Amino acid sequence: MTLTLDYLDDARVAAWTLTTDGVTRQVIEQYQPTLFVGDAPSDLYGRSGGSDPTPPPRTELSNALAQLRSFLDGQQAVAALDVESHRQTFRTDPRPLLRVDATSIDALRTITKRVRQFDQPDTYTCYNVDLTRQLRFCLETGTPAAPDRTVRDVQTLHFTFPSHESGIESLPQLTVDGDRVGTTPREVVTGVHETLNERDPDVLVMSSADLVPLLFEAADTYGINLELGRQPGYTQLASESTYTSYGTVGHSPARYTVPGRVIIDESNSFFYHETGLAGCLDLVERAGLPLEELGWASIGRVLTAIQIREARRRDVLTPWRAWRPELFKTALTLDDADRGGTTFAPDVGIHETVHELDFASLYPNIIRTRNISPETVRCGCCDSNDVPDLGYSICDRDGYLPDVLGPLIDARSDIKQQISAAAGAEREQLEAASSAIKWILVSCFGYQGFSNAKFGRIECHEAINAFARELLLDAKTALEDAGWRVVHGIVDSIWVTPAAGRDQRDLQTVAAEITEATGIELEYECAFDWIAFCPMRNSESGALTRYFGKRRSEDVPEAEGELGDAIKTRGIEGRQRSTPPWVEDLQADALAVFAETRSPQAVCDRLQRALARLRAGDVDPARLVIDNRVSKHVDDYTMGTCLPRGLDSRHSVSP
Repeated sequence: MTLTLDYLDDARVAAWTLTTDGVTRQVIEQYQPTLFVGDAPSDLYGRSGGSDPTPPPRTELSNALAQLRSFLDGQQAVAALDVESHRQTFRTDPRPLLRVDATSIDALRTITKRVRQFDQPDTYTCYNVDLTRQLRFCLETGTPAAPDRTVRDVQTLHFTFPSHESGIESLPQLTVDGDRVGTTPREVVTGVHETLNERDPDVLVMSSADLVPLLFEAADTYGINLELGRQPGYTQLASESTYTSYGTVGHSPARYTVPGRVIIDESNSFFYHETGLAGCLDLVERAGLPLEELGWASIGRVLTAIQIREARRRDVLTPWRAWRPELFKTALTLDDADRGGTTFAPDVGIHETVHELDFASLYPNIIRTRNISPETVRCGCCDSNDVPDLGYSICDRDGYLPDVLGPLIDARSDIKQQISAAAGAEREQLEAASSAIKWILVSCFGYQGFSNAKFGRIECHEAINAFARELLLDAKTALEDAGWRVVHGIVDSIWVTPAAGRDQRDLQTVAAEITEATGIELEYECAFDWIAFCPMRNSESGALTRYFGKRRSEDVPEAEGELGDAIKTRGIEGRQRSTPPWVEDLQADALAVFAETRSPQAVCDRLQRALARLRAGDVDPARLVIDNRVSKHVDDYTMGTCLPRGLDSRHSVSP
């Protein structure tokens, strides 16, 4: 079991393991990472790229692979060459492939580049190329990725530094576990060094990983022997970069590591932000992605790690790049398939006595119960009409994706049952674990349609949506037949109220019948004394994800109980990160007033008084500020403009 791993040089790796007294360090000599090269997918499936027939058996390398082996033999980046049989896809039998052991982790890219340059781009396919460093080591050596917490708990130390500050002179603003450690840069570095020696933490949680080079720069300036890790020095794993994703410009900060300790950058850690250390450690055990890499990993990367482990269990290699083409479909089928989940536009305004029901983990359960997987949808061996509206077939053979998600679905269900009976620290840990799993399950559907997903396939994405649409429509019909009127619905959630002039069957009974018919649990979420659906900003139509309402007291957990906890909100300004604190508090206050009085006039009176204080200058300006992360230094945000006559082109405007 591993706390963290350090790559020392071309062929040595240090593995750090928790012990009762601290950690132990073991150096693995002559570690050589491995990649595989096989024939191109077009040779496996035929040049048409259609179905997945099993290729003819083969006992030796193809001519193309034999020529590649002769080309690579003796090259400096190559440590060894061999032949091993593995499966290139979930639909093919093992075939002899060229195994290439590299001299170092960096040599893998060099070898892959030479393979692609040796012949035409579609001649070869490379596997197990771009695995992250620590994950690769754990997979290839069989090393458990999670620290052994039965020995002792993981110890942490928190470093907090203002996001708008930089430079050595700002170091006195640094806090360690909430305490200042010095009033001058020299005192800060000395204080950090002494605290590390005294506490000997396993994980350094930093508000920004830029603190690593900053502290070492200050230590060099003042001649202080600083060790953030359990040995001297630090390593930069990746440089900062700016990227564009779905039309949004994002910033990826630099990543650093120190010997023997895990660094978690809070500004670059989705899972730590959402679930804390407890959730991260639980996910490490489930995903097999070491803690430091999970700290900066996206949801998709963690899901990929889980998929890679299941693929390896089935002796399937991980392709370097997604290559499987989208299968041919008619324009009519494409139009039917290119749709999302079903939505029922809500009536704007306040509705009385409304009940909310949700399908539990709808998309993951569709994948599991309908056997949806890249190798089962339109498999080519089954002639059936299984996917509603689209007519896609689904193979009778068990798919790998349900096996990936099944344990996660069951684990989260068990955790949710334990949460209801837990309290205090135990409840927090269970909620963190549940939240961590939830994000993986939420993303598994969308990841099937991601062009760079290792094992994704757009037909899976389309099939899941088709089943989801049918399920919600069938649920709507069943509820209306039972005397309920649907006031809103979106993908996996549905809101109902008693239909006028009708007798209603028990809602719990109807939900149980729908659960039995669909194979996916329709959970009774809560009841609202009233709920208000908001209009869209530029239209009078109802917004699908913007509402607020007062839950009935019996549906508010005992751990809550305050009026503010009984108000459920979605999508309104108080839930948005772009809202300043003053507006957030004002909106919460207005909702509480309305919940108590049910009087719009009382809300308007409270708003007028708040605006009067604002205009009089009685509001702290800090509570009106909106924080926003930027990808460049403020001086870099300049742009040329159409200049008035008399100004030259040297002038620019900056915020």
